[in-house]
Amino acid sequence: MAWEHKMVATSRGEFEVFAKGVGDPLCVTHLYSEFNETGDYFAEAFTKTNRVYLVNLREAGNSEKAQHPYELSMLESVFDLEAIRTALGFERWGFAGHSTGGMLGIVYGIYFSAHLRSLVIAGAAAREYMTFSKDCIYNPEHPQFLRMQELIENLKSPEATDRQKQQWKVERTKLSLANPDHYESYFSRPITKKLSVVRMDFFNRELQLFDVTRKLHLMETPSLIICGRQDIQCPIVYSQEMAELIPGARLAIFENSNHYPFLEEKTQFHQIYKEYIDGLT
Repeated sequence: MAWEHKMVATSRGEFEVFAKGVGDPLCVTHLYSEFNETGDYFAEAFTKTNRVYLVNLREAGNSEKAQHPYELSMLESVFDLEAIRTALGFERWGFAGHSTGGMLGIVYGIYFSAHLRSLVIAGAAAREYMTFSKDCIYNPEHPQFLRMQELIENLKSPEATDRQKQQWKVERTKLSLANPDHYESYFSRPITKKLSVVRMDFFNRELQLFDVTRKLHLMETPSLIICGRQDIQCPIVYSQEMAELIPGARLAIFENSNHYPFLEEKTQFHQIYKEYIDGLT
């Protein structure tokens, strides 16, 4: 079933949102992905328990454009999400973010815990995760570093064909799977999405100074931190750090997963999330 398309008018502009599922409202987004009616694998994991609102941030898809570069920052993106929540009429909603979406979720939780009923952070970090971690594929000492960088630059190329981009996207994703041979079974749905190059470029600059670890104690939202034991994008030490510093946070480690535990260990992921939301007051 396709996702329902909405254009939501807010005090900060108009934003493209896709909705699916039944239950308590849950916002899902990513810092530089462009979503459409086909949805998203991470967002899909919550549609049996929640009414999921999949958001295209500023400069992604048909959402509002940025008039100034700072409008692409994580904090400004959180302000946009708050405007969307208000426009949709929710006093509170949940937020779930994977990878850079999880980093955004941490910022959201620090500044607007009172407006979040739940917070799920998967495969993310509360600080820059490349420089001091040789286990991270974005660290120059990682054996797959050069190939990952090449694939990222290829995907940003305006001259590349859709077929070429799809091939590079598959190869890039396989690098972040514990068992790359299972790619076809994990990614079997007709889900397609693009990336916002301008947002990705801004993130790569913002990341160099990103560190909110000293503010994690300010978070009051019951938080579920999820990470694959073999995650090479945001290695597990960063999830362990967040779980230690966020009051009352729960850490769920997926032993047989890399960066995609919601696909690599789908049944366990659903079980842990269901236990988490059942325990919310």
